[in-house]
Amino acid sequence: MSDPNREDDAAARARRGRNIAIALGLVAFVILVYVVTVVRMGASVANRPF
Repeated sequence: MSDPNREDDAAARARRGRNIAIALGLVAFVILVYVVTVVRMGASVANRPF
């Protein structure tokens, strides 16, 4: 009988692929939020009085 705690190589590769896809999606979302924030602030941010 096989050990249910061990997974085969195909399942491990599939999980790793999903983890990488989620990580890339998260990084893309963070970059998108940053770009949108910078665009909305515009160039006037550097000219603000302190």
